[in-house]
Amino acid sequence: MDAPLPDADAAGLADLLGSVRETLSHLTFPLDSPAAADARHQTRAAAEQLDDYILPRIKSLDAPLLAVVGGSTGAGKSTLVNALVGHPVTRSGPIRPTTRQPILLHHPAEGHWFADDRVLPSLTRQRAVVVHEEAEGVPASQITSLHDAGSAAQLLLQPDTMIPLGLALLDAPDIDSIADENRRLSSQLLAAADLWLFVTTANRYADAVPWQLLREAAQRDILLAIVLDRVPHGVEEEVRADLHTLLAAEQLGHAPIFVIPEERLDPLGMLPSESVEPLQRWLRAISADAEGRREIARRTLEGALRALGRRVEKIADALDDQAETAGRLEEAARESYAAALDAVLESTKDGTLLRGEVLARWQDFVGTGEFMRGLESTVGRIRDRIGGFLTGKPPRAVTVEDAIESGLQTVIVEEAAKAADRTQRQWRAEPAGRGLLDPGSPVMSPDFTDTVAREIRAWQKDLLDLVRSEGADKRFAARMLSFGVNGVAVALMIVVFASTAGLTGGEVLIAGGSAVVGQKLLEAIFGEEAVRRLTRTARTQLQQRCGNLLAGERERFTDTLHVLAGEPSSEDLRALAVNLTQRRSVAEDLRNDGAAREGGQ
Repeated sequence: MDAPLPDADAAGLADLLGSVRETLSHLTFPLDSPAAADARHQTRAAAEQLDDYILPRIKSLDAPLLAVVGGSTGAGKSTLVNALVGHPVTRSGPIRPTTRQPILLHHPAEGHWFADDRVLPSLTRQRAVVVHEEAEGVPASQITSLHDAGSAAQLLLQPDTMIPLGLALLDAPDIDSIADENRRLSSQLLAAADLWLFVTTANRYADAVPWQLLREAAQRDILLAIVLDRVPHGVEEEVRADLHTLLAAEQLGHAPIFVIPEERLDPLGMLPSESVEPLQRWLRAISADAEGRREIARRTLEGALRALGRRVEKIADALDDQAETAGRLEEAARESYAAALDAVLESTKDGTLLRGEVLARWQDFVGTGEFMRGLESTVGRIRDRIGGFLTGKPPRAVTVEDAIESGLQTVIVEEAAKAADRTQRQWRAEPAGRGLLDPGSPVMSPDFTDTVAREIRAWQKDLLDLVRSEGADKRFAARMLSFGVNGVAVALMIVVFASTAGLTGGEVLIAGGSAVVGQKLLEAIFGEEAVRRLTRTARTQLQQRCGNLLAGERERFTDTLHVLAGEPSSEDLRALAVNLTQRRSVAEDLRNDGAAREGGQ
């Protein structure tokens, strides 16, 4: 019969663990930050332990204890399992990896505990097939067949009357197998165990890989027995003492050590029965004590919950690392495109855009040197002279607009290309950034140049609308009419770009005088204050449009960071970790439940 946790406490713990499991299922760690690979591993391991061990064990503390036999390649795990049951049930041999599918041995009366997906639900079940095999020089024997076992994601179930009630043995793949899937499966099975039989040898017990798992055993407070196999005669106590010293240093000094001397195997590949008799007695004593088994299950479950809390906390740290990485990449893109916007705006203020074609078209528009020599005349005369050049000649205004469009477009496209290049270089410097960049993607949006041209024309239309709006007053209408709306708008564009900081030599005199012409023209129509206001508005509108253009290009990078949008928050995960570590113990839950029931009676 199941012995579940008390209703209220079990429900609360189950809800908490359900929330943890649901949260873990949404974690992907999409950015290839240095911590991402380990975080994915930790997340998968936490989810597997919840599914394989914690949730099933909470529901059924009276289920048989699962003892997983684990160890390094060639340590003799399969030989040990065969010896424990007294006859061959699993294959051992020199070709590695030998154990390709885990074999779970249980008493025939307890097969129902393992036939469904109560434990290890990700592994499909298959009944082990017992066949007769002949080997050269070896009599026919009954050996569990693995030939047709299929995928490594299968659990072979083998009932055997030699397995005591209340206990099941699981022969796991090598923890250091050359096959990645075998190593992963071995870790998964060890995490699903109530107790470990850890098999090592006299010449390999100090290897690094086993000790990494043994430290995990210490953190989980799992019941652990060490089987020291193939120990040469005469050095048993010396090797045992050295191993015990190492175990004590890792807070595992309480773990019993069972020494199996180096022995010749019989024709069936079996150890002498007396070699494993002490370990058999220890396992039978555990299986015979129902309350002791429940205490082992409670202790192991409690350790698993504590370890889960620590693991969830580390996963939350990895989520913070993902957010920091994304922030760093986003800031790199923002700085690059902010610098591009600054460069574009500077080019609209330092006279750069009054060079070359724009300057020539403006000069052609307002007149020749004769006109420029008349700049000292009164405002009225300037207006009259300009009017003579502007009235009835809109095509000249259009040529200036076209020249401005072309020049401004070139500046924006060039600065956008520089920003894209800077961003790509900075992103490629980080694995996460490299993973987000599409090698076949163009530096800029394919239609960016055309989009820039449309935005500049839209800004020029903004200026026409500004001029029309300002000239709607009857006081200005007649003055503006003599110049034409396009002509006044072009003059406003020139004033927006008016500065000589970026010009040299004769350009300063020519462009500076040209800017003065535009300034005087606008002042003659609207007055000084209105011209300052119009210029500020025109510059602001240009800045907004340029900013939007570059922001769109920046978002080609930063939108890739939206892969984090579906990730749970580290704060939520950390809160779950706190709840796991601060909850009462399983034993206390059970004691409180028992007291409550007695009080109710």
